Amino acid sequence: MSKSEIDAVTAEFFGAFDNRDGKTADLARLRRLMLVGGVIVKTGPDFTAYGVEEFIEPRERMLTDGRLTEFAEWETSEHTEIVGDIASRFGEYSKTGILDGKPFEGDGTKTIQFVRTPEGWRIAAFSWYDHP
Repeated sequence: MSKSEIDAVTAEFFGAFDNRDGKTADLARLRRLMLVGGVIVKTGPDFTAYGVEEFIEPRERMLTDGRLTEFAEWETSEHTEIVGDIASRFGEYSKTGILDGKPFEGDGTKTIQFVRTPEGWRIAAFSWYDHP
Protein backbone atom coordinates (compact mmCIF):
# COMPACT_ATOMS: atom_id res chain seq x y z
CA MET A 1 0.00 0.00 0.00
CA SER A 2 2.83 2.44 0.75
CA LYS A 3 4.21 2.24 -2.80
CA SER A 4 0.85 3.21 -4.29
CA GLU A 5 0.66 6.18 -1.91
CA ILE A 6 4.16 7.28 -2.92
CA ASP A 7 3.19 6.86 -6.59
CA ALA A 8 0.17 9.12 -5.99
CA VAL A 9 2.23 11.82 -4.22
CA THR A 10 4.79 11.70 -7.04
CA ALA A 11 2.11 12.02 -9.74
CA GLU A 12 0.57 14.95 -7.86
CA PHE A 13 4.01 16.55 -7.55
CA PHE A 14 4.65 16.37 -11.32
CA GLY A 15 1.09 17.52 -12.04
CA ALA A 16 1.57 20.71 -9.99
CA PHE A 17 3.64 22.21 -12.83
CA ASP A 18 1.19 21.43 -15.67
CA ASN A 19 -0.26 24.46 -17.46
CA ARG A 20 -1.26 22.84 -20.77
CA ASP A 21 -4.52 23.67 -22.53
CA GLY A 22 -5.11 26.81 -20.48
CA LYS A 23 -4.86 24.98 -17.15
CA THR A 24 -3.35 26.96 -14.27
CA ALA A 25 -0.27 25.38 -12.69
CA ASP A 26 -0.87 24.66 -9.01
CA LEU A 27 2.52 24.95 -7.34
CA ALA A 28 0.82 25.85 -4.05
CA ARG A 29 0.09 22.13 -3.64
CA LEU A 30 3.83 21.64 -3.07
CA ARG A 31 3.29 23.23 0.35
CA ARG A 32 1.05 20.27 1.20
CA LEU A 33 3.19 17.60 -0.47
CA MET A 34 6.47 18.71 1.12
CA LEU A 35 7.64 19.08 4.69
CA VAL A 36 7.87 22.71 5.80
CA GLY A 37 11.68 22.47 6.05
CA GLY A 38 12.02 20.52 2.79
CA VAL A 39 15.12 20.99 0.66
CA ILE A 40 15.18 21.24 -3.15
CA VAL A 41 18.42 21.08 -5.12
CA LYS A 42 19.05 21.90 -8.76
CA THR A 43 22.30 20.34 -9.94
CA GLY A 44 24.50 21.18 -12.87
CA PRO A 45 26.25 24.41 -13.72
CA ASP A 46 23.50 26.46 -12.01
CA PHE A 47 23.74 24.52 -8.72
CA THR A 48 21.19 25.95 -6.31
CA ALA A 49 19.64 24.77 -3.05
CA TYR A 50 16.18 26.09 -2.20
CA GLY A 51 13.68 26.03 0.62
CA VAL A 52 10.09 25.28 -0.37
CA GLU A 53 8.98 28.93 -0.67
CA GLU A 54 12.17 29.97 -2.50
CA PHE A 55 11.50 27.22 -5.03
CA ILE A 56 7.78 27.90 -5.54
CA GLU A 57 7.74 31.68 -6.03
CA PRO A 58 9.78 32.11 -9.25
CA ARG A 59 8.30 28.99 -10.87
CA GLU A 60 4.77 30.01 -10.03
CA ARG A 61 5.40 33.41 -11.62
CA MET A 62 6.96 31.91 -14.78
CA LEU A 63 4.12 29.38 -15.17
CA THR A 64 1.40 32.02 -14.81
CA ASP A 65 2.81 35.16 -16.49
CA GLY A 66 2.86 33.75 -20.05
CA ARG A 67 6.60 33.15 -20.20
CA LEU A 68 6.28 29.35 -19.90
CA THR A 69 3.17 27.87 -21.49
CA GLU A 70 1.94 24.42 -22.49
CA PHE A 71 4.37 23.01 -19.92
CA ALA A 72 4.23 19.53 -18.50
CA GLU A 73 6.70 17.07 -17.06
CA TRP A 74 6.10 13.44 -16.24
CA GLU A 75 7.96 10.48 -14.87
CA THR A 76 9.04 7.93 -17.48
CA SER A 77 10.62 5.34 -15.16
CA GLU A 78 11.33 4.96 -11.47
CA HIS A 79 12.78 2.77 -8.77
CA THR A 80 11.43 3.20 -5.23
CA GLU A 81 12.83 1.68 -2.06
CA ILE A 82 10.82 1.77 1.17
CA VAL A 83 12.23 0.94 4.58
CA GLY A 84 9.88 1.57 7.48
CA ASP A 85 8.85 5.21 7.42
CA ILE A 86 11.39 6.41 4.83
CA ALA A 87 11.50 5.97 1.09
CA SER A 88 13.79 6.97 -1.73
CA ARG A 89 12.70 7.26 -5.37
CA PHE A 90 15.06 7.60 -8.29
CA GLY A 91 13.33 8.38 -11.57
CA GLU A 92 13.70 9.60 -15.11
CA TYR A 93 11.36 12.27 -16.47
CA SER A 94 10.51 14.09 -19.67
CA LYS A 95 9.19 17.61 -20.15
CA THR A 96 7.81 19.80 -22.92
CA GLY A 97 6.63 23.36 -23.18
CA ILE A 98 6.97 26.73 -24.84
CA LEU A 99 9.48 29.06 -23.16
CA ASP A 100 9.60 32.67 -24.33
CA GLY A 101 7.71 31.67 -27.48
CA LYS A 102 10.04 28.78 -28.40
CA PRO A 103 8.97 25.12 -28.11
CA PHE A 104 11.33 22.86 -26.18
CA GLU A 105 11.54 19.36 -24.82
CA GLY A 106 13.97 17.66 -22.52
CA ASP A 107 14.51 14.98 -19.97
CA GLY A 108 16.37 14.40 -16.77
CA THR A 109 16.67 12.54 -13.52
CA LYS A 110 15.03 13.30 -10.17
CA THR A 111 15.60 11.78 -6.77
CA ILE A 112 12.88 12.25 -4.19
CA GLN A 113 13.17 11.46 -0.48
CA PHE A 114 9.91 10.66 1.33
CA VAL A 115 8.96 10.28 4.99
CA ARG A 116 5.75 8.86 6.41
CA THR A 117 4.05 11.44 8.62
CA PRO A 118 0.78 11.19 10.59
CA GLU A 119 -0.83 12.82 7.50
CA GLY A 120 0.70 10.28 5.09
CA TRP A 121 3.79 10.25 2.87
CA ARG A 122 5.42 13.64 2.33
CA ILE A 123 8.46 14.82 0.37
CA ALA A 124 11.39 15.72 2.61
CA ALA A 125 13.75 16.60 -0.26
CA PHE A 126 14.20 16.33 -3.99
CA SER A 127 17.01 16.99 -6.42
CA TRP A 128 17.09 17.05 -10.19
CA TYR A 129 19.51 16.93 -13.06
CA ASP A 130 18.46 18.02 -16.55
CA HIS A 131 20.21 15.94 -19.20
CA PRO A 132 22.15 18.08 -21.71
